[in-house]
Amino acid sequence: MTDSWQLGTLSFQSRIIVGTGKYSSLDETRAAIAASGAEIVTVALRRVDLSSGAPTVLDAIDRSKYKLLPNTAGCYSAEEAVRTLHLARELGMDELVKLEVIGDPKTLFPDNAATVEAAKRLVKEGFKVLPYCSDDLITCKRLQDAGCLAVMPLAAPIGSGLGIRNPHNIKLILENVDVPVIVDAGVGTASDAAIAMELGCTAVLMNTGIASAKKPVLMAEAMRLAVDAGRKAYLAGRMPRRDYANASSPAAGLIE
Repeated sequence: MTDSWQLGTLSFQSRIIVGTGKYSSLDETRAAIAASGAEIVTVALRRVDLSSGAPTVLDAIDRSKYKLLPNTAGCYSAEEAVRTLHLARELGMDELVKLEVIGDPKTLFPDNAATVEAAKRLVKEGFKVLPYCSDDLITCKRLQDAGCLAVMPLAAPIGSGLGIRNPHNIKLILENVDVPVIVDAGVGTASDAAIAMELGCTAVLMNTGIASAKKPVLMAEAMRLAVDAGRKAYLAGRMPRRDYANASSPAAGLIE
């Protein structure tokens, strides 16, 4: 069964997007990306030192296989984020970008107002923007209205591994926006990824949940399988929840 999804004019089969931070080596990074089955790989531009001449995480990403998604992790203002992505454009990176504007250094919660401001500017300048934001419906609607190709509400604080803390908010976003909804941040294990997909999310983005596992490559495979299972469960449609038991076998025709 073909079950692709769209980001503007781009089409993807895999519904898992992976980051590239916190791995022990470039070889482990390559192996985990491959095991995840991802087609989109994101890189924090401000954490890549291009001046040293030493191999960087960019060397671990085969650009013929994966869509590179530069992101603005570590930016604390709209101006800083916009400037970072212009530098990425000058380096020949694609205009499909992940926008992060952090509002608080302890929780790493996003600055939603600054994110909307930066998104409006970037869209006008030709960027295809995927913004990280709070699980707030109004912010997501404003980002959609700004022209973003998707919205990326957090499940929990970045790197926390707490899973989806507010599935109700995610459901509200899913019901009220028309662009893809990609859960971003807070996924800690395979069941968290499956829950996101069972809610109806388009895709899930994760990094720490894989990279900080005891066996990152094995966890990458587990995440791939969980995303696939969660998506299939969503398409199948779960049974209704009931307050009381309901026998699996009919009562009529029982042998006396």
